[in-house]
Amino acid sequence: MEKYDWKFSTIGGVTRVNIDSGDDIRHLGELDQKLWTVLSCPVKGLELDERTLELMDTNNDGMIHVNEVIAAAEWLCKVLKDPEQLLRREDTLPFPEFNTDDAEGRALLASARQILSNLGLEKESISVADTSDSIAIFAKTKFNGDGIVTPESTDDEALKDVISKIVSVTGGIQDRSGVIGVNAGMTENFYAELAAYAGWVDAGKANAKAVFPYGDDTAAAWDACTALKDKIADFFMRCKLASFLKESASVLDISPERIGEISGKDLSDCDDEISEYPLFKVDADCLLPLDGGVNPAWKDAFANLKRLVLDSEFAGKKAVSEDEWLAVLAKFDAYNEWVAAKAGASVEQLGCDTAHKLLKDNLKDALLKLIDKDLELKSESESIDAVNKLTHLYRDFYTLLCNFVTMKDFYNPAEYAVFQAGKLYIDQRCCELCIKVSDLGRQISSAGLSNMYIAYCNCVSKHSPETMTIAAVVTGGDVNNLREGKNAIFYDRDGLDWDATVIKVLDNPISIRQAFWRPYRRLGEFIEKTVNKFASDKDAKSMDSMTEKVSASAEGGAKPSFDIGRFAGIFAALSLALAAILGVLAAVVAVLAKLVWWKWLILIAAIMLIISTPSMIMAWLKLRKRNLSPVLNANGWAVNARIKVNIPFGATLTSIAEVPKMNVGSDPYRQRMPAGVKWLIGIVAAAAIFCALYFTNTFYGWGIERLHFERKARPDIENVSIQPDPVALITTKE
Repeated sequence: MEKYDWKFSTIGGVTRVNIDSGDDIRHLGELDQKLWTVLSCPVKGLELDERTLELMDTNNDGMIHVNEVIAAAEWLCKVLKDPEQLLRREDTLPFPEFNTDDAEGRALLASARQILSNLGLEKESISVADTSDSIAIFAKTKFNGDGIVTPESTDDEALKDVISKIVSVTGGIQDRSGVIGVNAGMTENFYAELAAYAGWVDAGKANAKAVFPYGDDTAAAWDACTALKDKIADFFMRCKLASFLKESASVLDISPERIGEISGKDLSDCDDEISEYPLFKVDADCLLPLDGGVNPAWKDAFANLKRLVLDSEFAGKKAVSEDEWLAVLAKFDAYNEWVAAKAGASVEQLGCDTAHKLLKDNLKDALLKLIDKDLELKSESESIDAVNKLTHLYRDFYTLLCNFVTMKDFYNPAEYAVFQAGKLYIDQRCCELCIKVSDLGRQISSAGLSNMYIAYCNCVSKHSPETMTIAAVVTGGDVNNLREGKNAIFYDRDGLDWDATVIKVLDNPISIRQAFWRPYRRLGEFIEKTVNKFASDKDAKSMDSMTEKVSASAEGGAKPSFDIGRFAGIFAALSLALAAILGVLAAVVAVLAKLVWWKWLILIAAIMLIISTPSMIMAWLKLRKRNLSPVLNANGWAVNARIKVNIPFGATLTSIAEVPKMNVGSDPYRQRMPAGVKWLIGIVAAAAIFCALYFTNTFYGWGIERLHFERKARPDIENVSIQPDPVALITTKE
């Protein structure tokens, strides 16, 4: 087979294949995978209808892979007459575009017409909006092929009642029409639970005398026994210990002293503490009283037990022994075994009588037949789903190709890439390359390879309860004011505003101009930090010293005497250091003073260039290598080629505020230089000029005197003429 003639072009500094025609889409499966820009991308978090991507994600792994894109392309080329129409990215698919020469194409067209019929629409095209609302499509249909039936699926009142009861027990499942119904699995399980529950109830009734020793009150009686079982066991043990050692009775029983400890409190709030006291007064006879004296915290519970159990078992008795009490508990053994064997608990809420009636009516088979009748339309309903997939892909597939096979949309000023989430306005600029961040930690570790300046922002909005993190790529302007904590405004693709706060900055060069000033900015920051630290330390020391002096004065301590020797030594050291510094400065000024003004400018420019050149070279190298791929990779993309953001293209991704030229004098609040500052600058400038001239004259005169000395010492230089230095403004006489 002859190979397809692919066309290529350079986009973003990288050669990429062109996808510009229906034929290109038709032969997409023949394109070497190594030439694809992207190998996979996530379904969620993109500015593309998530439903479209879900319909393409055939293995439901949350990712779109190359094979799934190729499969979608082949299917579209099969069911559509002309795949060229995909390039229009329209959300309405005209009926003439269906390929009726293909069996699946004909079925899709029929399903499309059925959808419009269900919606009550008459037109020769179908849109994404028409196919997306499955509830509206199936609202007026009894059967829709999903294997779920609702009470509206039948006219039989008995079946309606059964469906409603199954829904009440199981919660049901939503039908395509939006109504809650049941499927075959729920029906089978419901009737199995009914049978199990009815059998369990019947087993209890068959042995009712043993299982229900207190008739219909057996469950309540057992609950009453359970509530006091442990407390009564505790009482009998205390009595047995008191019988074993009579002297311990006072310790085992409640003492007046312990009650006295809480007597000062509101005793109505002391139920928890009082309930820890023994149930009855401890007695060495080991008998449980029935006629009063119970702990007030347990009074109601004991009265309930007495009414349901003890009065009928021990009528006329004033007390019972431990053996008699244990015999009462033994009567519930059969009941507890029956409860432990409970089955069909999910349908218990219906009651025993209803369960038996439903089993007797046995509408299970009729309900399953109704479900089978619904399933007969499964192929038709799946075809309707396919029409929904077709309309979504008809609108979005070419957009995906322009962000998957190529990066055409990203480099097209008229389009936005699917990963561009909106615009960030910050510090008099608009950053248009903003990407949602799914994992900030992964971003920070990976995005450093991008060589881009990125401001990570946390975004919140009154329009949404959710928060969002974005990575805003800054490609223009100064960065002096961009720092963590700075607030900004982010507008998403729908135009909704979000309050953004910078939480992390990935520092990289933005421009050559910014790189030129970078060393001086860092030097300024270093000096500022150093000065602030020095001032802070000095202030702390001054405060500590002042505090010590005030404390010493308050305590009547003597003031330290002034050490004249120490002061003289410090002064001498400072004088020597100052003299050395001034000497060096004088030598430098003397050399510079001999230069004409334009040489000064050249020298200053050369020094600045020497300082800034390394920074500019590094910036130039990084700017040429800016690559968006690491940022996308950190979001789960598998990027197969570089996505370069070079200097010309980067300039289009961040726009800077432009203001018209204005007359500065029109600003009534412009910053004016105080007169004192002007005088100070003038004095400093005059002093600098004077020093330059003075030291120039001194060194020049020193040179003349040195030459005369050499003449006397060496006659061979007699013929050397001495010419005045044209730079020196003051000449020295011999």
